Amino acid sequence: MYKKETCYILLFFLLLQSSFAQSKFSNLELSKNNLNYKGNPENAKDRKSLAFSDKGAWFAFGLLEPSSIQAGFSGPFLMTEQNGVWLSSSFLSIHLIDDKKQEIINWKTALTSQNSYNSHLEQEFSNQKVSIKQELVFSSGHTAIQKTSITNTSSENITFTPTFKSDIYLNNLELSVEEKAVKIVSSKSNAIGYVQFINEDSKIDVTKSGFTAKTSQLVLKPNETKEIIVSQTFIFPQYDWKKEKESISKLKFDSVLENTKQEKENQLSQLIAKKKPSYKGSEYSVFLAKLVLTLQNNTRIAAEGLKHAGIFPSYHYEWFHGFWAWDSWKHAAAIAHVDSNLAENQVRAMFDFQEPNGFIPDCIYRDTLIEPNNYRNTKSPLTAWAVWEIYKQNKNVDFVKEMYPKLKKYHAWWYKDRDHDQDGICEFGSTDGTLVAGKWESGMDNAVRFDNSKVLKNSENAYSLDQESVDLNSFLYAEKNYLAQMAKVLKLADEQKKWKRESYTLKKQIQTQFWDASTGWFYDTSLDGKTFVKEMGCEGFLPLWAEVASRKQARAIKNNLLNPDTFNTFVPLPTLAKNNPKFNPANGYWRGPIWLDQVYFGINGLEKYGYKTEANLLTKKLIHNTEGALEKGKSIRENYHPTTGKGLESQNFSWSAAHFLLLLLNN
Repeated sequence: MYKKETCYILLFFLLLQSSFAQSKFSNLELSKNNLNYKGNPENAKDRKSLAFSDKGAWFAFGLLEPSSIQAGFSGPFLMTEQNGVWLSSSFLSIHLIDDKKQEIINWKTALTSQNSYNSHLEQEFSNQKVSIKQELVFSSGHTAIQKTSITNTSSENITFTPTFKSDIYLNNLELSVEEKAVKIVSSKSNAIGYVQFINEDSKIDVTKSGFTAKTSQLVLKPNETKEIIVSQTFIFPQYDWKKEKESISKLKFDSVLENTKQEKENQLSQLIAKKKPSYKGSEYSVFLAKLVLTLQNNTRIAAEGLKHAGIFPSYHYEWFHGFWAWDSWKHAAAIAHVDSNLAENQVRAMFDFQEPNGFIPDCIYRDTLIEPNNYRNTKSPLTAWAVWEIYKQNKNVDFVKEMYPKLKKYHAWWYKDRDHDQDGICEFGSTDGTLVAGKWESGMDNAVRFDNSKVLKNSENAYSLDQESVDLNSFLYAEKNYLAQMAKVLKLADEQKKWKRESYTLKKQIQTQFWDASTGWFYDTSLDGKTFVKEMGCEGFLPLWAEVASRKQARAIKNNLLNPDTFNTFVPLPTLAKNNPKFNPANGYWRGPIWLDQVYFGINGLEKYGYKTEANLLTKKLIHNTEGALEKGKSIRENYHPTTGKGLESQNFSWSAAHFLLLLLNN
């Protein structure tokens, strides 16, 4: 009887332990395979597949397609050089070679599962003799660790030699053996790569096209498991390889993986708890995990020309390997809900390049030999908003104190270099006098409202377009109010009053100059403010977000936003009204497609004026009708077609993820 009771108690605790194990990482498990990382990159510049990274690393990995004849993870995809290139289809491809020099497993048919999580990648293989599990996790922004667990599932001893083979795609690399590690030096990057076999001595042979590494011969008894752990590091000169190497030597793979899983689980739990009541369903929790993962894959630690950490618009598109100004402000506002330190650094990264006159460049890069930083224009002034959103999350007064004088300089710059007639209403423009850079400064590169614009010289290196833009001045109005709030936090009473006076004056100007009562919309105007640039675009609902519209004006805008002939399309709030003759979502870029930043401004603006039912209606349509948003495997796109929902342009796009995130969360 005693033995029977003991068995029942033991069974109870085993079931309890199993239940705990299942629930401990429930959010991670629920959101596994949120992005499809499967693919066999065929050459260095193959962009067909996505890649997983973490902790700000400048390299990434994927899962090989089941049709592959090798075991390992695809990659690494190196963002350390060029505009992102695959080093190899699989740089650490394992083979289990028996005494007859044959594989003991057919990798092509043995794959049983592949899974990706916000925390790591894993895959399993098996046949009648062995089962193999491979896991990959990042231990730092410099290093990823891969564990291969090999278990004898037969009833007899198995003898084999684990062998790693690699063929590389790049011809600008020099591979060598240094202190039992493979060292990788590139003529196109200052980052140095290292591959270390942590728990096994290995014989490494390097060739021009790759390397082969053989560990000691293994004899596995039935049910015995052997683990092989390998680290891959790509590290820039500003970091200390000796310290990183020492850190790697002390790592326990299982602890790194467990800690990373716990970190991601906690992250998701905290975000899910902040969801708005309308989005309590589990499908929205999974969606949140995809959004955070999108931002995670695009996060980079400081390296060379980028002096602080931040987020790429998209690692997947070759020309988006840098930080852009208004992208940065948007990323920071969203990531503040996840990692306020990263959010602060994203802002600092752009202000590292602030000119003495206050100007902020449009975009900055790690390696300006690949592409120079763009000083031809800046971007819309959303900086104070970003700083305030960060402060709302972490209440870090020191950060506000650090940024406040810099924000003041940037704000003043607009009125000095972008107000041609000095009437207190600014224009977009450029530093080089070109029209194209002036359009870039708006962020809406080919918007219909700029079709007939011209450039005017204000002073040396300061040019304006010949029209005054309602979105720009709405942003400046909002910025004055955010600066007033910062002044209050910093106990600068006189400056707070100054900002409030300025915002009051600008509010009256915006409500009067840019408003057309006959159509219920705000428009850009000519420089003298007397003629509308009468193209109904997304810039016309920016006054809602800035809270500069009157109640009557807000009501009229709301009616346009809900009108299916203008903005209430299948996926709502296109960048140009649907009934405009130049509406061209398929090929229009800013002439009709859905851009998530603008949609957020419109919906959040409705919320600010009390139209929460309408805002929720539009948000639900947005999330449910954009292609792949709620579908596992599909990436978040740069923009979307408003009448079909089809995803357009770049994959894995950060500000789309950022604004989806902001729409779901309570502030």
